[in-house]
Amino acid sequence: MTQSFQLEPDHGRPIIGNFHPAQGAKKHALIIFCHGYKGFKDWGGWHLMAESLTRAGFDFVRFNFSHNGGTVEQPIDFPDLEAFSENNYSIEMDDLQLVINHFEAPDQKLYLLGHSRGGGIVSLTAGQDSRIDKVATLASVSDYRVRFLEGTEHFKQWQEKGITYIENSRTGQLLPHKYQFYTDFIAHEDRLTIHKAVRSINIPHLIIHGTEDPTVTLKEAEALHSWNPQSILKVIPGADHVFGMKHPYPESELPEHMQLVVEALIEFYKD
Repeated sequence: MTQSFQLEPDHGRPIIGNFHPAQGAKKHALIIFCHGYKGFKDWGGWHLMAESLTRAGFDFVRFNFSHNGGTVEQPIDFPDLEAFSENNYSIEMDDLQLVINHFEAPDQKLYLLGHSRGGGIVSLTAGQDSRIDKVATLASVSDYRVRFLEGTEHFKQWQEKGITYIENSRTGQLLPHKYQFYTDFIAHEDRLTIHKAVRSINIPHLIIHGTEDPTVTLKEAEALHSWNPQSILKVIPGADHVFGMKHPYPESELPEHMQLVVEALIEFYKD
């Protein structure tokens, strides 16, 4: 039965999540899942993905990053725009470390899984944390710095005003990003450069991407694969950025492309 948990980082905003215990023949391995940008643990069909992996014998954790814009009372969507504005990659890296520290056990293997921006977080962590035994990414980004669009008029206005806004097309909200998002990246660029971490990954590494992803192109998956030639690149023809899912997702079964993702994950994690 799914168990809720709450962790308290030093920065003062809580991490909330769900622990899904393994069903059937337990593999003695824990999969920790990281959501992406404008995401949350309860988005779409992530809960169905979790259930599928627990049926295959894995413990599974999904959580909200502390500054993703959700709250304890309202973990879905973005009621706390002040938290959202203060988020950065360093905070997300630290949040994942706290979750790993909380759940690690001597007799249990640690596997990471991340979607989109969360794929970058787990790639960085897998290249820097020797406790990780396997890592897999779904529609992952390969470069954080390029997304700041340095030198453009938009970037210059962000620098001058100290804040910029990105519209969430689903909710209609204007989501704020303070300029600290960029300055924190520059201050910790060595820790947050994905290609450096991926080149140092020496554990099993699976990269899953769709050919019709309009948000993060297949070229980024190919770049990740090129930096770690020992990795496995699984390309799903016709799949988009969320593998056919949407939010809300009222169906009881995952869409076809996401079912292929789950099958690939079970095959990768099972040994």
